[in-house]
Amino acid sequence: MAGARSLLVLLLVSQSSCLGFRSPLSVFKRFKETARSFSDECLGTTRPVIPIDSSDFALDIRMPGVTPKQSDTYFCMSMRLPTDEEAFVIDFKPRASMDTVHHMLLFGCNMPSSTGSYWFCDEGTCIDKSNILYAWARNAPPTRLPKGVGFRVGGETGSKYFVLQVHYGDISAFRDNHKDCSGVSLHLTRLPQPLIAGMYLMMSVDTVIPAGEKVVNSDISCHYKKYPMHVFAYRVHTHHLGKVVSGYRVRNEQWTLIGRQSPQLPQAFYPVEHPIDISFGDILAARCVFTGEGRTEATHIGGTSSDEMCNLYIMYYMEAKHAVSFMTCTQNVAPDMFRTIPPEANIPIPVKPDMVMMHGHHKETESKDKTSLLQQPKREEEVLEQDFHVEEALDWPGIYLLPGQVSGVALDLKNNLVIFHRGDHVWDGNSFDSKFVYQQRGLGPIEEDTILVIDPNNATVLQSSGKNLFYLPHGLSVDKDGNYWVTDVALHQVFKLDPNSKEGPLLILGRSMQPGSDQNHFCQPTDVAVDPDTGTIFVSDGYCNSRIMQFSPSGHYITQWGEESSGINPKPGQFSVPHSLALVPHLGQLCVADRENGRIQCFKTDTKEFVQEIKHASFGRNVFAISYVSGLLFAVNGKPYFGDQEPVQGFVMNFSNGEIIDVFKPVRKHFDMPHDITASEDGTVYVGDAHTNTVWKFTSAEKMEHRSVKKAGIEAQDIKESKAVVDTKMENNPASSELQKIQRKQKLIREPDSGVPVVLITTLLVIPVVALLAIAIFIRWKKSRAFGDSEHKLEASSGRVLGKFRGKGSGGLNLGNFFASRKGYSRKGFDRLSTEGSDQEKDEDDGSESEEEYSAPLPVPTTSSS
Repeated sequence: MAGARSLLVLLLVSQSSCLGFRSPLSVFKRFKETARSFSDECLGTTRPVIPIDSSDFALDIRMPGVTPKQSDTYFCMSMRLPTDEEAFVIDFKPRASMDTVHHMLLFGCNMPSSTGSYWFCDEGTCIDKSNILYAWARNAPPTRLPKGVGFRVGGETGSKYFVLQVHYGDISAFRDNHKDCSGVSLHLTRLPQPLIAGMYLMMSVDTVIPAGEKVVNSDISCHYKKYPMHVFAYRVHTHHLGKVVSGYRVRNEQWTLIGRQSPQLPQAFYPVEHPIDISFGDILAARCVFTGEGRTEATHIGGTSSDEMCNLYIMYYMEAKHAVSFMTCTQNVAPDMFRTIPPEANIPIPVKPDMVMMHGHHKETESKDKTSLLQQPKREEEVLEQDFHVEEALDWPGIYLLPGQVSGVALDLKNNLVIFHRGDHVWDGNSFDSKFVYQQRGLGPIEEDTILVIDPNNATVLQSSGKNLFYLPHGLSVDKDGNYWVTDVALHQVFKLDPNSKEGPLLILGRSMQPGSDQNHFCQPTDVAVDPDTGTIFVSDGYCNSRIMQFSPSGHYITQWGEESSGINPKPGQFSVPHSLALVPHLGQLCVADRENGRIQCFKTDTKEFVQEIKHASFGRNVFAISYVSGLLFAVNGKPYFGDQEPVQGFVMNFSNGEIIDVFKPVRKHFDMPHDITASEDGTVYVGDAHTNTVWKFTSAEKMEHRSVKKAGIEAQDIKESKAVVDTKMENNPASSELQKIQRKQKLIREPDSGVPVVLITTLLVIPVVALLAIAIFIRWKKSRAFGDSEHKLEASSGRVLGKFRGKGSGGLNLGNFFASRKGYSRKGFDRLSTEGSDQEKDEDDGSESEEEYSAPLPVPTTSSS
């Protein structure tokens, strides 16, 4: 059984791979090549785009008058989004009846499998990756999304096409050869939606229902390893044998019901009874209960109406800038867990006979020869199992940007990187006196722009500001409206800035150049966090005060908490340089990087109650900065003290239990004083270093295990991940000669069990061989030159050799799309900020201490500040 399944999976993958290299014109059967024309029987489809008002419009997506000729026919048609601008689907209205249609699926993608009027879906729905936007069956009513929630389409990241798939199960309704125009109407708006909808599909792929078996359970479960999603609706789907489908969130062994419904009722999206959030580390679980009574043969999962399905569609929303549009779960990673599933999941839901129309499941269909059913075309689905890990983006040129001391990094509302740096000012032992008063005021404010907005792809400077405002920049954050919040440790102030205004700060807290510890003064404040729901302002204060201060949105003092640490085992609420803040809005928590205590403390934002401490030996003595995104907490520590073993590095932690999931370091250059960190929902991480004046970009390197499964209506692509992707990128990028040198150096350093002797021996062996070869080639060339064809022969021979190497570098891995976005690599946009020798690492032994930050001079040695 396993061998046959593996063979079938291999066949499907091979077929998908072959299709990927052929023109769609040669592999897809098309019915009409001209512009789509609708049948006269299709009322309401002559105007597919219907204006509603200045911002809203409707799309009527219908089959263009089709007549299926055999049962279990899947027809597909596509419609391009009529605008290149970003839009949001906020309403779905089905235009179909279960008398003729078994079910419909609406996909979003950038390239449909055909541009013809309609085509057999057996050959595919989309060429690229497709996302399910909507599903309908059994006369389900319209689905309207909650206010402020929409499926994002168009623009730079959204789908450009809609692809409608209609499954015609039993075609007895088409005996009169009428034409069908089933479909769905969409309501779209151009107004940005704060919350983006997505679909999480849970489905069984290997359930077998024995003939005559009274009860058969099909269980599905997956670990949730993404950022938090908020479930607001669900839909169940089976065929004739399904009795009940239930879905749950399992957290700390506690089962919380997402939804439970009979699949024999109208298969609509039903709202959840209570809002449910799914966070990193939760388990999503579903059970379908079937019966095999009335069948004479075993029933398998498949795409025809005589097969079965076990599907749970979960509709959710995420914050717009972090949204993931589509996720799947086809495994059962925790089968033993189902021993404790709530009893309700095993109890069928009574359904009145008048509520059910068993379309597509007549006895004549049930008695079909299973051999012929196996010959029915099946679809494939891509399944990815992901293990979170981040690595440096070696093709990102931003590490050569080299502004001043990088004190803060953040992401704006467009996911651009924002850098806060000190220009030509440095924090050293001469910066402050013993009372924390800034001593270099005569230098004046920094004369260059201290805030840079950087393109996350090519590191081009998109915008700059902050000239003649700051003396020693420190913390940076961006609120939900896109405003910048920054701190200056020399000014002892907090500033709110509009990035698009040149009118000066919107709000200033603290007194200029006046350190203090009352309600109106700060003493070297380090960071700011603004609650996205309430607008409440939290300030970590700081190097000389050990407290967190809270202000109203307008800047009025509310309260404060915290005190200076005492002893070697500090208590909760005690701080030694609260250096960085991270809000966890959905839990109402504020986390603080308690720098010199080497820990992270989290508190309730309303009661200021201590919630948890996160501390690991691998942190060493310092935690400099933290960033929270949807279930994950990112952090960087400090340089180890003399005799300490813990390296300076970055950490990824599961916020719910504080466990370290991953650690990371840069390949190019090295961490010296990683001063701030920021992360996005897609797993991209930026770290700014105050000593090396560098910003690194790290990206999620997910380990993917691919397999294909037979499934109706979902397209698959053969995706492979190669460990040599980075090497291939570097090898094929002619503009990265400097990176190639660094990579070769790193490769030698990382070579296991090979020290300098191995390198020297290899070099001594290779050099004479190369010299002999060069002499032989030269002699041969001289001798054959008289014949006039040596140059041609040498070139041909070289071509064959290079051809072999090039083939080896690219065979089996298509990097064309990867490099297409990186053509024309250029440093343009930040050359003006570079200094002499900016592409090389600073000599660590140059004797300069000018880039080291210090807290105020103290009578005894103390740790460095930043």
